Amino acid sequence: MSTYTAPIRDMQFVMNELAGFDQVAALPGNEEVSSDLVDAILEEANKFASGVLAPLNWTGDQEGAKWKDGQVFTATGWKDAYKQFSESGWTALACDPNYGGQGLPKLLSTAVMEMWKSANMAFSLCPMLTTGAIEALMLRGSDEQKDMYLPKMISGEWTGTMNLTEPQAGSDLAAVRTKAEPQGDGTYKIFGQKIFITYGDHDMTDNIIHLVLARLPDAPEGVKGISLFVVPKFMVNADGSLGARNDVHCVSIEHKLGIHASPTCVLAFGDNGGAVGTLIGEPNRGLEYMFIMMNEARFAVGMEGLALSERAYQHALQYAKDRIQGTDAGVRGGPKVSIIHHADVRRMLMSMKSQTEAMRALAYVVGAATDLAHHHEDQSVRARNQAFVDLMIPVVKGWLTENSIEIASTGVQVHGGMGFIEETGAAQHFRDARITAIYEGTTAIQANDLIGRKIARENGVTIKALIAEMRQVEAALDANDEALAAIRNSLAKGISAVEEAVGYILATYNADIKAASVGSVPFLKLLGIVAGGWQMARAALLSKDRQSEDFYRAKLVTARFYADHVLAQAPGLAYTVVNGASGALTLPEELF
Repeated sequence: MSTYTAPIRDMQFVMNELAGFDQVAALPGNEEVSSDLVDAILEEANKFASGVLAPLNWTGDQEGAKWKDGQVFTATGWKDAYKQFSESGWTALACDPNYGGQGLPKLLSTAVMEMWKSANMAFSLCPMLTTGAIEALMLRGSDEQKDMYLPKMISGEWTGTMNLTEPQAGSDLAAVRTKAEPQGDGTYKIFGQKIFITYGDHDMTDNIIHLVLARLPDAPEGVKGISLFVVPKFMVNADGSLGARNDVHCVSIEHKLGIHASPTCVLAFGDNGGAVGTLIGEPNRGLEYMFIMMNEARFAVGMEGLALSERAYQHALQYAKDRIQGTDAGVRGGPKVSIIHHADVRRMLMSMKSQTEAMRALAYVVGAATDLAHHHEDQSVRARNQAFVDLMIPVVKGWLTENSIEIASTGVQVHGGMGFIEETGAAQHFRDARITAIYEGTTAIQANDLIGRKIARENGVTIKALIAEMRQVEAALDANDEALAAIRNSLAKGISAVEEAVGYILATYNADIKAASVGSVPFLKLLGIVAGGWQMARAALLSKDRQSEDFYRAKLVTARFYADHVLAQAPGLAYTVVNGASGALTLPEELF
C-alpha cells in the first residue's frame, strides 16, 4: 500500500519564489510570520499527514462510514485522528485570533491543506466544510452568533456544514423549498430535507453547526427569496454548554463511488416539530452569503484535485521504480529492468509530475493573492488581487479537478493490470477524484461563471490584464537558450490562443449565450493550461542559472516537458471555443 510524504521542497519553492511569500509576510498582522515558522509548520503538518492520516486512507476507504438507528459512525481510527487534529490546533491555522485562531496567511494554510487532502481526502472534507462555515459566520454572523459558535468551531471541538441541495433542486438553488417559520422570539422553525451533506452527521465531535438555506413565508420566488440560517445539532445554552437535541436528523447516508469514509448525509429538518435556527444577516440574502462558503469550498475542492494528483503520482512513481518487467528498449538479451526505464512509462510519470507542479504553482499564487486582497493596506492593490482571485477560482476548481481525474487514471495505467485491482490502492485515488469535478458546482457551472460573470460582464478587463502579465514572462524567456526558447514558443502560442478565445467570448456572449457557452468548458481548460504554463515558465526562469542543484535542474526539465506536451494543446482548444458551437447546437433533438 502506498505511503505519502509531502513534497515540501516544491511547496517551499512555490511559496517563496512564485507566490511571493515575502509580500504576504509583510502584510499587517503577519509580523511574526517568518520563513522559519513556516518551515516548522510544514514539517509538523507533514508528520501528522504522513504518520496519522495517510495510514487511515486505505482502511477508511474499505470500511467506510456507517449509518445505524439514525446515527453515523465513522471508520476505525477516525475519532482518535480527529481528536489529535483538533488538539494540535490545525483547524485554527488561518482563523481570526479574536476567536482563538492563529491568524496565519492563506498561502500557508493552502500548503497545509494540500497535505491533509493528499494524505486522506475523506478525512479532510470535515475540516474543509468547517472552515467554510467559519468564514461565513465571521463575515455575516451577528456578534451573538460569533460568540456562541466560532470559538468551538475554530478550536475543532465542533464542526460545521453547508446545507444547500435538495432532492428536487440539485444545483438549481432557485428551487429550494425548505421553510423557515418565524417564532416571534428571534428564532425560526426549519422544515425540509437536504441531500449530499458532507459530514452532516458523525461521531467525532459533540456538536455540528449547520448553515442552512431556507425560505421565509413572505419570500419572493427564485434565488432572491433564500435566507441563511444557523441550525446546531444540539442547542447551545447561554453559558456555552450543550442543551437539548435539535430537530435535525440524518435519515440515511449515500453509497458512493469514492470517498467512502466521508459520510454524505440526507438530513431531515423539522420532522418532530421543527428544527430551531437563527437568521444569519438579512432576510433573502442567503445565497449571497452562502457564496462566501462556496468560494472557499471551491478553492478547497480545487486543492483536492491537486492533492489527489500528487498522491497518485507518488503511488505510481514508487510502483514504477519497484516493478521489474521487460528489458531496456534496444538492448537485446539485457537484464530485466524496472518499468521506470520504459519510454512511455516515463512519459506518463512526467505528464503526472509536470501537471501537478503547474497546478500547485497556480493554486498557491491564487492563495497568496487572496492574502493581498484581504490585508494589503493599499485599496487598489486589494481590488486588483481580488479581481484576479475571482477570475481564477473557477479555474482552480474546474481545471485542477478535471486534471486529477486524468492524472489518477494515468496512475492506474502505470500500474498496468495491477492498477485495476483494488488492493494496490491506485484505483482509490481515481475513484476519490471523480467527485471533485462535480460537487461545489460542476465544471460547466465553473466554466459558465468564468465566461459570464468573470469575463463578459466586465468586458474582459481582468483577463486582459492577466494576458499582459503573461506576455511579460514570455518576453523574459531567452530565445537563444534551447530549453527556454521551446518554453517561450509554446507559451506565446498559448497566450495567443487565450486572446483569440477571449475575443470570441466577448463578441458572442451577449448576442448568442448558447454559442459562447458550448465552448465554456474547453475555454476553462485552455485558460488553466496556459496559466499553468505561465507559472512553469516563471519556474524555468528561476531555475535556469541554478542547475548545479538537482531540484532546479529537474524543475527546468519538467517545465520543458509541460511546454511540449501540455501547453502545446492550447491552440486546439481555442479552435474548439471559436468553432465548436455549430456541431453542438444544430443537431435536432430526435437525432441524438
